[in-house]
Amino acid sequence: MTARLNGILEAAVYVDDLDATERFYSGVLGLPVVVRKDGRHAFFRAGDSIVLTFIAEATREVDPTSPLPVPPHGATGPGHLCFAADAAQLDHWAKTLPEAGVPIEADFNWPNGARSIYVRDPAGNSIEFAEPKLWAEGD
Repeated sequence: MTARLNGILEAAVYVDDLDATERFYSGVLGLPVVVRKDGRHAFFRAGDSIVLTFIAEATREVDPTSPLPVPPHGATGPGHLCFAADAAQLDHWAKTLPEAGVPIEADFNWPNGARSIYVRDPAGNSIEFAEPKLWAEGD
């Protein structure tokens, strides 16, 4: 018997400026800050998930102040996150992101009719907002 997974609890992108990161994820996108450790990470709540933003160089080393045995990790180059958004929310983001100084790289409909909007966060990560039907089972 195999266990079925219940979704993504957290996802990470790597950044280089936590202040700019917080202005984007909390200020522009409105995600509440869960925790921030200057020089290392900031975590944001997105519905039932957590967006982890890390300074890669800092997470390649074990945090000597942490009582938890989290292994070192890190990545180079831009990553990708996709936030679920319905049609009305996509219309909102298409209007408010450029107003906030965040240019839209792409805004299009997939062959199954789902719409996606793509932008970049301050670290250059690809951030997508898409209708959940993009990955609906059976499509």
